[in-house]
Amino acid sequence: MTTDPLLNIKAAARRFFHSARGSHDWEHTLRVMRLCNSIGRPEGADMLVLEIAAYLHDIGRDHQDKSKGNLCHAKKSACMALPLIQEVDISQLQKENILHCIEAHRFREGPAPQTLEAKVLFDADKLDAIGAVGIARAYLFAGELGACLHNPNLAPEATQAYSKNDTGYREYIVKLSKVKDRMLTNIGKQMAAERHAFMDTFFKRFLEEYDGKR
Repeated sequence: MTTDPLLNIKAAARRFFHSARGSHDWEHTLRVMRLCNSIGRPEGADMLVLEIAAYLHDIGRDHQDKSKGNLCHAKKSACMALPLIQEVDISQLQKENILHCIEAHRFREGPAPQTLEAKVLFDADKLDAIGAVGIARAYLFAGELGACLHNPNLAPEATQAYSKNDTGYREYIVKLSKVKDRMLTNIGKQMAAERHAFMDTFFKRFLEEYDGKR
C-alpha cells in the first residue's frame, strides 16, 4: 500500500461508489475535487484537508438514495469517513475540520460551513449542481427516478422529491435557481454567476419549446 495518505483515501473512497447512481457517482466526486482545487488554492485553503474531504463527502450518498431521501447522506458520509481518517498522519484539528467539511456540504440541511475548507467544498459541490453539468445531472437524476420530462399542470413547489414529478425543471425551481445566492467564496460566486446565467437561458428555452412556441 502506498504511503501517500491522499492516494489511500482516494482508493478507499472509490470503493463506496460501485453501486452509485450516475447523478452522484465517482465522476461527480472527481469533478468536485477539481473545483476544490480551482477555488481552494487561490483562496489559501489547507489543500490536504480539502482534498480528503472532497473524496469522502459523498461516500454515504447511496444510503440516502436507497432511503428515498429519508437519511442525510452528509451525516452518514461523516460517520463512514471517521475510521478512514483516523490513521492519517494529520492533526486532530485537521481531522475535525475534514468531518465538519463533510457534514456541512449539503444545500438543503445540515450545519453551516464555518471553516474556509468547508466553504470551498460547499461551493464546489454546489457548482457541480448548476450550469451545463448541473442541467445534465438534474435530468439524469430524474431519469433514475422514472420521472416525467415535465408536468406543466402541477407547480414544482407542490411536487414531492423522489416522485414521478421530480423533474429536471422541478430541481431547477426548488434548488438550482437558488444556488448562486448561497455561494460562500469569492471565486465560487464568480463561477456560479456564469453557470446560473447559462442555466436560466436553457430553462426559458426549454419551456418555450415544450409549449411549442419555438
